Amino acid sequence: MGSSRTPPPKRTDFRAFELIQTRWHDNDVYQHVNNVTYYAFFDTAVNKILVDQGVLDISESPAVGLVVETQCKYFSPIAFPDIVHVGVCTRHIGSSSVRYEIGIFRNNDEQASAVGHFVHVYVDRLTHRPVPIPEPTRQVLAALYRAD
Repeated sequence: MGSSRTPPPKRTDFRAFELIQTRWHDNDVYQHVNNVTYYAFFDTAVNKILVDQGVLDISESPAVGLVVETQCKYFSPIAFPDIVHVGVCTRHIGSSSVRYEIGIFRNNDEQASAVGHFVHVYVDRLTHRPVPIPEPTRQVLAALYRAD
């Protein structure tokens, strides 16, 4: 895993955390969690927060967030049986889109093993046309906001 010129984020850079147990099959042939799994961590953490806050009903919400962009930088490896602490904050909230910043922390490490972003565009569930972020969702997203 390479490092970036900028230091990894710290836990204090994030507003909410979800814990995810790594699984045996998350490890790849190089004996660390494969890069594709980090994107599943992002998706799981963001949607779990929205469900827990009561603003996402997976089968019924008329407006849903679809992923249109994601990126990840890796600083240090994680591997089964590590516990992943996924830190989440919002960095931009538009009329129909939100950009999350996400930190992946190994066990109790204070510095992130990886950091990325994840953009949702809210769309009508049936037509998939963009719609404004519903107000209850906007309030949850605002509570997660972190300015520079």
